[in-house]
Amino acid sequence: MADFDDALTAFAAEVGTDGPVCVRGGGTRWSLGGEAAAGTREVLAPAGIVAFEPAEMTVRVRAGTPVAALHEELADSGQRTALPERAGGTVGGALMAGESSIARLGLGPVRDALLQARYVCADGRIANAGAGTVKNVSGFDLCRLLVGSLGTLGLVGEVLLRTFPVGEAERWVRLPGADPGAARSCHTAASVLWDGADVWTLLSGYAVDVDDDRVALAALGACEDVDGPPQLPPHRWACTPAEAAAFGSRNGAAGPFVAEIGVGVVHASGPQPARPVEPGVAELNRRFKERFDPTGRLNPGRDPLRKP
Repeated sequence: MADFDDALTAFAAEVGTDGPVCVRGGGTRWSLGGEAAAGTREVLAPAGIVAFEPAEMTVRVRAGTPVAALHEELADSGQRTALPERAGGTVGGALMAGESSIARLGLGPVRDALLQARYVCADGRIANAGAGTVKNVSGFDLCRLLVGSLGTLGLVGEVLLRTFPVGEAERWVRLPGADPGAARSCHTAASVLWDGADVWTLLSGYAVDVDDDRVALAALGACEDVDGPPQLPPHRWACTPAEAAAFGSRNGAAGPFVAEIGVGVVHASGPQPARPVEPGVAELNRRFKERFDPTGRLNPGRDPLRKP
């Protein structure tokens, strides 16, 4: 463990080598995939920024760090990550939930933000996944496996994240009564949302490009600047981009919704109906769990396949 700092080794010692255990983050998505089994011991991941390399556009940060605090620090250099911000949400929690920001069109999926993870295995050892460079194609991409795993394969203590420039100009625009594909032609559209009636889009980039896209949107019809996106309903549905674009006509009983156009995510008023898991997918997940956590001590009771 000579390669790991004191904060990480102390975290591994707290996790220990036996007994059911889970990491508690900000609790913003705590019930995702089911509650941890009764009697599961909770630990906290270490917090703090270890190293930020603006020129390399990477930041090494501990998993217990609030995403908002991380972005506040990166903003001084005009950068941020693709991790979504939720009140109290942590870096580790965002990665383990695996849910991307509503600006995914501009920032990409959250799984692509993770370059390297240092995590505690079920036997208490610290392991490395990934590499400290953006261009790394060698070996199995374990980082992608960890994202969205709800901490059932390993307890992440420290990560290396890719960073992105913050747009020189950013503005939310609302288009009443517009077609959901109206804003997709904008080069600076980092997010396009639709509630079945109106469209909201986040324009982000160089000021001249944002202004050009704003003019193009105004030429389509009614267009107004707004403070931010609409309020998102509480339940998150996973679907194809085509299903999201036709959500209102197919799921009228689901109540008010906001669809992320071009992504395949819908924020709905009611929970998504349970979907059957393909036997091959279930078997693959079982094998991974058996290999990474043979005694089932990591986050028992939680199941990534129960996520919508």
